[in-house]
Amino acid sequence: MPVRKIVNINEALCNGCGDCIPKCHEGALQIIDGKAKIIKEMYCDGLGACIGQCPQGAITITEREADDFDETAVKEHLAKIDVKKEDKKPQRPVWPVQINLLPLEAPSFNNADLLITADCVPVACPDLHEKLMPGRRIMIGCPKFDNVQEYATKLGEIFKRNNIASITVAHMEVPCCSGLKWIVDKAVEASGKKIPVKSYTIRIGGEICE
Repeated sequence: MPVRKIVNINEALCNGCGDCIPKCHEGALQIIDGKAKIIKEMYCDGLGACIGQCPQGAITITEREADDFDETAVKEHLAKIDVKKEDKKPQRPVWPVQINLLPLEAPSFNNADLLITADCVPVACPDLHEKLMPGRRIMIGCPKFDNVQEYATKLGEIFKRNNIASITVAHMEVPCCSGLKWIVDKAVEASGKKIPVKSYTIRIGGEICE
């Protein structure tokens, strides 16, 4: 494998803002699990047009072993992206979203990536729709005013009856809201399944933190 210059992303600094994505004219970068990542080394030309767009200073150029830049592959990749954009239709929201109203079984749960969020989060976090919601089935509840044990029991039954691919939890940084992660952990345990869970804390100022 040749040694060449290629973009390096410091995930500890990257906050997933996505400012770098439009500047990558080869389509090499995507936001995955809240971080900017190179999807294939052959798509990155190593010129670093994306560097100046990162407000966190998370992107640098490094020299290491990497697949050769493949201009033909890039053209094919960009063509596929353009087709997807043309074919993409606005998705209708899946209702209901309130945990107390959710059915125990539904087609929308099949192989679904779930976002289970406290009800304050969509109001407090302006970046939620762009960074955490895309591609995920939304479930909303309040661990302070609703019965947490009932939540855990119901979600556990949903996880048990349906093929859930992954769970993302988003809660405010206040103590009463952190109970949402406890609810999800108990529900996964009760389901008897191994479902990957990732948790995000939303700061009072609206920032998303892992």
